[in-house]
Amino acid sequence: MAMLVVLETLSPLERAVFVLREVFDFSHAEIAAAVERSEAAVRQTAHRAREHVRGQRPRFTADRSQQRGVTERFLAASTGGDLNTLLELLSPDVALWTDGGGKVRQALRPIRGAETVAGWFAAIGTVTYQGVAPHDVHAALVEINGGPGLVFSGAGRVVATVSFDIDASGRITTIHNVANPDKLRAVADGTTHHLATR
Repeated sequence: MAMLVVLETLSPLERAVFVLREVFDFSHAEIAAAVERSEAAVRQTAHRAREHVRGQRPRFTADRSQQRGVTERFLAASTGGDLNTLLELLSPDVALWTDGGGKVRQALRPIRGAETVAGWFAAIGTVTYQGVAPHDVHAALVEINGGPGLVFSGAGRVVATVSFDIDASGRITTIHNVANPDKLRAVADGTTHHLATR
């Protein structure tokens, strides 16, 4: 998921060059022919794309208990409309990435900044989402992509998942919100592993 988000930040040319070089191990000459650029231009583009990907890589991985604690506090604050706690949990330059797959209305660009993101999540308990009234939405703390995350469901279906990147100070730096029904099918059809409560 994180790699897909990073790839979305590259230009179409950078993305093509990066994937062909780093994933499929094409030579610079082969890529140059495919993208109709000079070999020197492809080398430069590959270098820029690699540097960008390295720069976007999280520099810190929170331990599982810290991730779980932050996720639990986020869930309580967002479902309770607690704007102050949300602001405490979010890094000032937090980014919210949404994915509706063109089938569910979502932001087309990342939402940035603690106040904007906190306001977005504080409103969860007050608005109908994908035809599901707030009082009919069920939120569960589960494991998503190897770490704690949230699954929101209602009307007999999964409507969204939320997962987080957390920095060394325990603040959320990135939120990944997936509402794309095609991607959620895997969550809905798969085995859900609820995290044990301590």
